[in-house]
Amino acid sequence: MKMKIKIGVMGSASGPTLQNPHAIRMARALGRAIAERDCILINGACPGLPDHAAHGARRAGGFVFGVSPAFSRREHLETYRSPIKHYDLLLFSGLGLMERDIINIRSADAIVIVGGGIGTLNEFTVAYEEKKIVGVLTGTGGLSDHIPEVLAACDRKLRPDALLFESDPVRLIDGVLRAIKSYEPPTFEHQIGGEREAKPAPRETAVPRLRRQKRKHDREM
Repeated sequence: MKMKIKIGVMGSASGPTLQNPHAIRMARALGRAIAERDCILINGACPGLPDHAAHGARRAGGFVFGVSPAFSRREHLETYRSPIKHYDLLLFSGLGLMERDIINIRSADAIVIVGGGIGTLNEFTVAYEEKKIVGVLTGTGGLSDHIPEVLAACDRKLRPDALLFESDPVRLIDGVLRAIKSYEPPTFEHQIGGEREAKPAPRETAVPRLRRQKRKHDREM
């Protein structure tokens, strides 16, 4: 059976963007577009615009997977004061906010940014450095309207094959899905600057080595 495409939604969990009715409508329309294309929506299971996207996806009959920073359901609700209503599945990572982002990003085939502040900037830079496909829903405030400036300040390039900008949620998701079909993501961690994976040991080396050791032992007896 073919696996469903997973799209991560990252964005404002707090701040003035959440007072913007347009940003909320766009986030919900984004979630609806993801669900209507039979994709799984992944987010950080926290309040804010990604939760509004989850609301839109669930209303459209979609599947929503949340990666919580909390260790347990109780911590998720009481300490992080995070929602559970719009989620089909919650992973209680116990990793806190920052480390949780890595699981969130690496679990998705592409991510989409809506609004966004400092936390979203962290998610964007991780996704960019790991060569993920990133869609940016412009016109929703915060980081989403300043990514070209951030890249220019960091001397990084716009990647037209894997970095898409669009003000319409439906067109953005359609563009992301086209990019997923044509873009070849990294296969190994060393391709994004991580440690090179150890080479697999040659097959069936243990038995011949033990035989050589036994013959050497016999000769020395």
